Amino acid sequence: MLADRAAPWRFTARRDVAILCTNVLTRYYTMKHRSLEPEPTSEAPVDSLCRALLALESVAEMRAFLRDLCTPAELEALVDRWRVVPYLMQGTAYREIHDRTAVSVTTIGRVARFLSQGNGGYQAAIAHHAVPTLRAGKKTASNRVPSGRTAPARARR
Repeated sequence: MLADRAAPWRFTARRDVAILCTNVLTRYYTMKHRSLEPEPTSEAPVDSLCRALLALESVAEMRAFLRDLCTPAELEALVDRWRVVPYLMQGTAYREIHDRTAVSVTTIGRVARFLSQGNGGYQAAIAHHAVPTLRAGKKTASNRVPSGRTAPARARR
């Protein structure tokens, strides 16, 4: 497990971001099939990436690095996964999370599964208080009613 090997590193929010990014990128690259084997290195490529992420000092440096490292779609996937974590921690229904964030229900379910059964990356970020706070009182598409109208009564099941 990566966290076991990272004991001498500082425990900061940067470490949590490194673990999250590494989990996503590791899954991406382990699924990628290559016709050639890359030449061996003295350090595991994932560990090298983790060290690079940990070396960054500010949000601006991390943002620049991630924009250089990831395609816009890859970065959006990382952001989407991270964005749903606080809602899942509150126990918000998947459909409501989708309505608030526009993240697919499938992605929300994947994040929920990794929160409970993953490698500990999300839990490490949570322990370091790196989870974004939610805005209170924001109306969702499911509870927004045009002015002058009343919400329809919900059918009983």
